[in-house]
Amino acid sequence: MKIKTKLRLGFGFLFVIVLFFGTLSMFYINDISKSSEIVLKDNYESLRYTRDIRKILDEHNLPLDKSTLNAIETELKKEEKNITEKGEQAEVSALKQSLQRLSSVNTPSSGLPIEREVRAHLQTIDDINMQAIVRKNDAAQNSVKNAALLLGLTGGITFLVLFSFTVNFPGFVANPLRQLSQGIKEISKKNYTQRLEFKSNDEFTELADAFNEMARRLNDWEKSNIATLRSEKLRIEAIISQMQDAIIGLNETQQILFLNQSAEQLLNIDGQQWVGRSASELAQTNDLLRNITSNETRNKQLKIYANGKDSYFQLDSLEIAVPTVQTNGEEAINRSKSPAGMVFILKNITQFKELDTAKTNFIATVSHELKTPISSIKMSLKLLGDERVGTMNAEQSQLIQHIREDSDRLLKITSELLNLSSVETGNLQLQFNPVQPEVIVNYAMDAVRFQAEQKEVQLELLSKNGLPNVLADTEKTAWVLINFLSNALRYSPSKSRIVIGVTARDKWVEFSVKDFGNGIEKQYQQRLFDRYFQVPTDGTKKSGSGLGLAISKDFIEAQNGKIWVESEIGEGSKFSFSLPIAT
Repeated sequence: MKIKTKLRLGFGFLFVIVLFFGTLSMFYINDISKSSEIVLKDNYESLRYTRDIRKILDEHNLPLDKSTLNAIETELKKEEKNITEKGEQAEVSALKQSLQRLSSVNTPSSGLPIEREVRAHLQTIDDINMQAIVRKNDAAQNSVKNAALLLGLTGGITFLVLFSFTVNFPGFVANPLRQLSQGIKEISKKNYTQRLEFKSNDEFTELADAFNEMARRLNDWEKSNIATLRSEKLRIEAIISQMQDAIIGLNETQQILFLNQSAEQLLNIDGQQWVGRSASELAQTNDLLRNITSNETRNKQLKIYANGKDSYFQLDSLEIAVPTVQTNGEEAINRSKSPAGMVFILKNITQFKELDTAKTNFIATVSHELKTPISSIKMSLKLLGDERVGTMNAEQSQLIQHIREDSDRLLKITSELLNLSSVETGNLQLQFNPVQPEVIVNYAMDAVRFQAEQKEVQLELLSKNGLPNVLADTEKTAWVLINFLSNALRYSPSKSRIVIGVTARDKWVEFSVKDFGNGIEKQYQQRLFDRYFQVPTDGTKKSGSGLGLAISKDFIEAQNGKIWVESEIGEGSKFSFSLPIAT
């Protein structure tokens, strides 16, 4: 039976009960009303008629005149039409005969016995009606009591029926809904074995069947999904385990999720013993793990003794974030990512480090060997330019000039390569001394002043007096500033200016070189300090080796300083570095 049919039958039953109770009540109320009406009307009228006859007799003396007799006759006729009780007819007839005899008397004395007879009949009629009133009143009271009893009984039964309906009928709808709600909660907890069973044959049974089918399919999907996830997990674990790079995974609470064989060998631990435990606990007794997980060594090179020799590893760290979506109904209102842990990868770069070291040594050797013949070439060029040796024509002088410029360029490149090799091999020697910033700036400006005058570029110095000393290597720092000025002169138009600034900020002294050339695009600014990188130009020949800024960065960072660039297209560039104040 459908729920709609059950609801109709239920409310129809309630309607029938209420209609039955209302009809029964109306029946008894009508019966009591009729009984009361009889009591109040018929018998009361008879008493009023007899009272009126008695009143006429009281107000007139015997013998009665014709008008008085007519008045009594009128009331008597009314009483004759209102006879309702047993014995009342006989008394009315007797009263009529007595009144006829009373109308024929001529003297008061002869009429007194008849008047007393008339009054006796009137009293008898009153008694008959009074007794009827009492009897009918008792009958009405009994009817009221019976009606009240029956109505009370009927009302009690109706109340019990309605109460039972009120208590049980909501459960008919609420209980299946409650079971459905509990089933949905279990499904939300991934308890796909939950089932609903309704014995009725209605929409709830259909809903339970649909729910059970959904739970069955979810259970099948969960089993297949878990199997797939387990297979994929084993596959990923196998891939990670066989990778040559050491891989360490931590969750968001810094617990170790996984370690591959390479990581176990480097850390010298048993991975199965430590998976699931705190990384900080292991780091207390394992210096390598402590260095790996510290923020200071992330994304840097580590030197580790492994495989019987010093090995080099590039440490890369990757923060894992899980996407989360907050929805409002079906509409996504917020998309964000929540941290889920970290993955550390140690790439073995020993082979590349060895190759790089060999390259550096080769460059240093070649640069050193080239420096001597280049110096000899420069000396020979100087001698050729001496007129005491002989004079040259214009074309020969021009060729000599080109050879001299190329020799200077080669000598500069070899010097830069030697500086680079000294940095890479760790043989960079720095002489730290407290030095006045003005000394470094004047040294650099004097070195490029002739070049600036030839290009008609004005050098402007913005500096305050009394700047604090910096702890630096004067020669290396001046070399960096000279490199900044040389680059600024190269890219500055003629008759422009270059601003050299020196300022003290907190515990640092900042040096800057500002030119007003074309500027550098944003996409190239991050790579300016990379080795061998040169900003692409519009088909013009590149000058330099692309090592000057890289060496400048190494020199400044070796002195615990910072170096950076600021540039906008069309507004020029500003290269800056800062060094700590000498204490």
